[in-house]
Amino acid sequence: MNASRGTDDPPIVGAVSPEIPYRPRVVILGAGFGGLEAAKALADAPVEVTLVDRQNHHCFQPLLYQVATAALSPADIAWPIRAIFRDQANLRAVMASVTGIDRERRHVVTDRIVLPFDHLIIATGATHSYFGHDEWAAVAPGLKRVEDATRIRGRILAAFEKAEVATDPETRRRLTTFVVIGGGPTGVEMAGAIAEVARQTLRRDFRRIDPAVSRIVLVEAGPRLLPALPEDLSTYAEDSLRRMGVEVRTGSAVTACDPHGVVMGGERLDAETLIWAAGVTASPAARWLGAAHDRAGRITVGPDLSVPGMIGVYAIGDTAHLTGQDGKPIPGIAPAAKQMGRHVGRSIAARVAGDTAGASRPFHYRHHGDLATVGRRAAVVRIVRLHLKGFVGWLFWSLAHVWYLIGARNRIVVAFTWLWSYLTFQRGARLINS
Repeated sequence: MNASRGTDDPPIVGAVSPEIPYRPRVVILGAGFGGLEAAKALADAPVEVTLVDRQNHHCFQPLLYQVATAALSPADIAWPIRAIFRDQANLRAVMASVTGIDRERRHVVTDRIVLPFDHLIIATGATHSYFGHDEWAAVAPGLKRVEDATRIRGRILAAFEKAEVATDPETRRRLTTFVVIGGGPTGVEMAGAIAEVARQTLRRDFRRIDPAVSRIVLVEAGPRLLPALPEDLSTYAEDSLRRMGVEVRTGSAVTACDPHGVVMGGERLDAETLIWAAGVTASPAARWLGAAHDRAGRITVGPDLSVPGMIGVYAIGDTAHLTGQDGKPIPGIAPAAKQMGRHVGRSIAARVAGDTAGASRPFHYRHHGDLATVGRRAAVVRIVRLHLKGFVGWLFWSLAHVWYLIGARNRIVVAFTWLWSYLTFQRGARLINS
């Protein structure tokens, strides 16, 4: 983006005053896992950090599905960005939407202000990919933000409310049929959680319908669920879902979605609630920069996570494409984004300090494991060669997620909420507000 500025353009913020010693300006786009770690790594560096996000909060995405299924409230998994960095004096938070990047002037253009930069970290993440069918987004929402979770929660709960007053049996069946599209961790967790809501939480709440007879269908185009995990864990997850009453359809590609159902493998399935968990695509960052990218739109970066041909510009997390030492692309998961953010933050701090070697160190990803929960007392975990499943896997999954939450308050609240839900089979966030 190199268009000239007009009188109605956002003001430029960050002009240098001759009375103030110059400090390099670092702009971080995105307050996800990678953006936060990059900002924290620059806490003691002599730089001015501006963290830009269109939201005023950081969201712990791995637990969004629990908000969508009424197990947790949004405030349990989201924190105000300003509160997180209250004590970091060199950081300023800006709530704005990025509209472009001026490479020549080294400006980030947003809908509110223009931010000059000396170093730029792009951590704008990814959004849902409908594989060329963006019109499906209206009927099959995905799960990336708090707003997505509350909207899906509203659809799930409203479906039961509508079924309670419906007089036509076919309408009731359609309303109490839920289709989750995509057999990765998000799809598996969503399908299992909806089954628990229907079979346990709501089973005694209605008078004219029985939520326990609801139909939950998990659709995966590939040959098995959780393809990133070993086959024994994938098989266990599928068997666990089937025991919970979930219909698992593997090898079934979705070819159409509409407000009242889905077509998969040539078969029409009537359903009022569709949830998309089948794929992601990167933010428009590659287009903003005119940079090389992969099929998912992720910027192809160098070994140190820098964007080739652009001094001081880095891409991390779901925005970056980099092949690891095993020859495979680094996965788009929270631990990878955190490691990338920490690495880039330290690289910039080293460059500012004059440490040329430290500024150009290649990034080495350390994979700590994979995990997914299936439902109550059931999860799958892989840590190197160690495989955990069942109740032991569920305990490990629970402890890991509580540990990575931000702040003691959220850890205590989430742990207590899960314990209460485990003992009572209840979910306390059953509000329809959208």
